[in-house]
Amino acid sequence: MYNLDETDAKILHLLQQDATLKTRELSEKLNLSYTPVYERVRRLEKEGVIRKYVALVDREKVGKKLMAFCNIALKEHSKNMGEKFVKAVTAMPEVMECFNISGDYDFLLKVVVDDMSQYQQFLMQKLGSLENIGSTHSLFVMGEIKNSSALEMLSGKK
Repeated sequence: MYNLDETDAKILHLLQQDATLKTRELSEKLNLSYTPVYERVRRLEKEGVIRKYVALVDREKVGKKLMAFCNIALKEHSKNMGEKFVKAVTAMPEVMECFNISGDYDFLLKVVVDDMSQYQQFLMQKLGSLENIGSTHSLFVMGEIKNSSALEMLSGKK
């Protein structure tokens, strides 16, 4: 685990709000000189705390109107079969996120597609073609209440 100090936490907070901020802008917002801020950002990148910078796309504006969460139970739980499933699912562009979970199901997929028809095709043709799926259970998002990618870094700090 990387040990964040208050300045690192503030840098991460600012970059999570706007990853396009230049080092000069960060240094102005933090009231620090350019060089220490530059070195801190590079260290956070090198240590893997900052994994990458991305553009967040509004899915509905590009026609991806249906979001579903799909619970998957596998028939067989061998290492080989689990690895095959993970490899296949991570290659599917409709799957935005995949989690290995506990409980009645083994995996939870976040799937984004154009509409119900495309989801049905995804379910029948892509997931249905995988040999080790025992059962699936789909939940459809009716409305997004909160959708954030930012982690809170400053909690409990003054």
